[in-house]
Amino acid sequence: MKSTTDIAIIGGGLTGSLMALAAAKYGFSVCIIDAIAANMQKNPDFDGRSYAMAMASGRMLKALGLWEDIETETQPILDIKVTDGAVGEQPSPFFLHFDKYGLDEGPMGHMIEDRHLRAVLQSRLIDNVNITYLRGQRVEDQTAQMASSILCLDDGSEIHAKLVICADGRSSAFAQRAGVTYTGWKYAQSALVCALEHERSHNGFAYQHFMPPGPLAILPLKDNRCSIVWTETIENAHTIMAMDNDGYLDVLRPRFGSFLGEIKLVGKRFFYPLDMSIAKSFIAERVAVIGDAAHGMHPIAGQGLNSGMRDIAALAQLCLEAKNRGEDFGSQAVLARYQEWRRFDATALALTMDAFNRLFSNDNSLLRSFRTIGMGVLNLLPSTKRTFMREAAGVRGNLPDLMR
Repeated sequence: MKSTTDIAIIGGGLTGSLMALAAAKYGFSVCIIDAIAANMQKNPDFDGRSYAMAMASGRMLKALGLWEDIETETQPILDIKVTDGAVGEQPSPFFLHFDKYGLDEGPMGHMIEDRHLRAVLQSRLIDNVNITYLRGQRVEDQTAQMASSILCLDDGSEIHAKLVICADGRSSAFAQRAGVTYTGWKYAQSALVCALEHERSHNGFAYQHFMPPGPLAILPLKDNRCSIVWTETIENAHTIMAMDNDGYLDVLRPRFGSFLGEIKLVGKRFFYPLDMSIAKSFIAERVAVIGDAAHGMHPIAGQGLNSGMRDIAALAQLCLEAKNRGEDFGSQAVLARYQEWRRFDATALALTMDAFNRLFSNDNSLLRSFRTIGMGVLNLLPSTKRTFMREAAGVRGNLPDLMR
């Protein structure tokens, strides 16, 4: 069976789903090809996975009509405190504090649980008349022609698309078959991810505590809960993950502290090794890569998904502008504009996160002194802090329309 669509999207995760909804909003017909079965995408149970949505990303969710369905389940991030120290030590008295009064537009961002966001996305994909959603299917072969790409699926069907967008994760296999190559490296770190319930209110505070093995992020969720992204050496991470819940908490408590009272685990524990993967080109013939398929970065500031959402908003806008001018929106000329808009910014962000990790994830006494003094000085410069806050909120630079 053969079918034709404007845009085919490889991958039905958060990035692929948002790309489909953005393209459909602009009037394109879209086909999502997702290797994951439908029942794997929906899970109403709390498992601890959450995302820090920057202010600009929140604007995009509103523009796509998604915010009204998830707003009551989100937790505003009102303040952020950044500290430096080591296990068993008191945090340095010099720290960075970004508060809610530093931005005129509102909170710097919101925490959103995966189960709520994913369920809304799945519902909208199924209900949207411009979207065909193929679940549990894979692309076995692909051919780029002058006016379209032909995708051969594992069930024998063919999809003809003017543009194919890769949203299938780091070092995308589809993108590599299309000629995209990657550069990057593995970190000697792994991320431990979980959620905690605690006695005292977090009051909307988020904490980034830098320690020699790696950063510990404490991110506020609704109802006296928080999301933890805890970076450790690979060896330590394997040891900690092998422990039972009591042992896991015994290791976490000295790092976490007692400022929120007693803590207990809720949901599942996750673990994944860390690496960086940057596409040398964000485009190939009739192919564009977005999100982690374009730039997988260290989770040090939770910017990965936000950067991917900028890719989506920029690519959708450029395709619409090209269509309105009568151009072939899948052509190299149009895709080159996407690459020009997004590759430098996304790569610079990934390298900045890498530099921060290298600067802070060590116990070098000279660097610790430099970091301590630097944070103390920066905390006394309101205009500089405001610039950092606007950058983290995603509201600086050349914003796509969906994020304005």
